[in-house]
Order: sequence, then structure tokens, then C-alpha cells
Amino acid sequence: MSFKNFQWFHWAAPQTFYPLAGKLWRPFAVLAGVLAAVSLYMGFFVAPTDFQQGEGYRIIFVHVPASWMSMVIYLAMAFWAFLGFTFNTRLSGMMTQALAPTGALFTFLSLWTGALWGKPMWGAWWVWDARLTSELILFFLYMGYIALTSAIEDPRRADKAGGLLALVGAVNVPIIYFSVQWWNTLHQGASVSVTKGSSMAQTMLWAMLLMALAFWAYTIAIALYRVRSIILERERHTRWAQEVTA
Repeated sequence: MSFKNFQWFHWAAPQTFYPLAGKLWRPFAVLAGVLAAVSLYMGFFVAPTDFQQGEGYRIIFVHVPASWMSMVIYLAMAFWAFLGFTFNTRLSGMMTQALAPTGALFTFLSLWTGALWGKPMWGAWWVWDARLTSELILFFLYMGYIALTSAIEDPRRADKAGGLLALVGAVNVPIIYFSVQWWNTLHQGASVSVTKGSSMAQTMLWAMLLMALAFWAYTIAIALYRVRSIILERERHTRWAQEVTA
């Protein structure tokens, strides 16, 4: 099948996406486990000790990828919400709902590991720094989306309300990313840049990037797994869903 003739809207139907998600989530889950194991080994046993921060810096191998994913997942939610408003596809709202808990998890992990890193470096578990505060707002946006969509019984209305929140809340993502450039903050600047390269040792960089890939694979796997449950719940009155669960 050529790219031109690929039927994109064919896979937008929950009935056809359900078996596809079933085939894909397991390989991504295995990939996530392998990549995470390699990354943790490199980060905690191979990477050298930082000459300024000592051994405490190793928390960044979890903290930084988790922070990246907290922003990426919210942008993915906004993307699916945009597709839902534009094409009125049912799957869009389901995917947005499937991504939200994982995004909230990574945001919480980012805040928690940031506190563990900040205590020995700054002398405090928490400071009202621009980067930390905007990341906390992102966590509230995730929790707000989950609470809002759970409070509305009609799934289609819940999708629209949650999608609107996802689109509006996406404004916070660039604020998080550029906060260290826009304001004087305690949080250090980016160690990895697309334009400037990396200021880290190669072993450190590879350990961090592998963990980021592991988190990507985990996100895809758990979102596909979760969306299958959402599809069956919403389509439970259809014949095909009843046949699947029979």
C-alpha cells in the first residue's frame, strides 16, 4: 500500500484501531523495559562522577527524561484534542484520555526527583522557582483534565471539555521550557540543546537519551493498552465489542 493511498481515517475508527493497538503495545512495553535497564546501568554504574555535584547528579537520568515526557505528552494530548475538534473523530478523545494519567505520572516523577536533586544542591526541597512553579501548574492541568472528564457522564461532552482544557493548557509548555531563559532562576539551563549540542560527557548523554527513549516506548505501550479499555467501555453496546468481550 502506498503512502498516498494509506487510509488514515480507516484507523481513526475505534473498531479498527482496537486490534492494531493490541498488536503494538507489547513490543513497545518490552522495548521500554530493555532500554530502561540499559540506561540505568549506564547511568549508575558506567557514567563518571560529576566533578561539581558528585554522585547526587545521577538523579538526572530519571529527572530530565521525566520532565521532557511531562511536556511532550501534554502536547500530544493537545494534538489529539485538535484532531478531535477538527475532524470530530471519536478516537481522538479516547487517546487524549489514555495519555493523561501517564503524563500526570511523569510530571509527578519530575517534581519528586527534582526535589531530591534540589535538597542537596539548593538546600531546600522546594523553591518557588519559575521552572518548578510552571511544572507544578502542568501537574494541576493534568489532574484538572482527569477530574473534568471523569465528572461529565456523556463521553462526547467530556471529550470536548477536556480537549478545550488540553488546548488552552498547552500554552504552559513553552513557559516551562523557556523559563530558565526568560527569568533569573535557580534551575540550571539545558545541558542538551539541538542548536548548541551537549555539554555532558558522552556516557552521561547516552544514558539520558536511552532513558528518554524508554519513557517514550513506555508511554506508547501504556497509552495503547489503556485506550483499548476505553474503547471497549465506550463501545460496549456495539456488536463487535460484545463479540470481543464474549
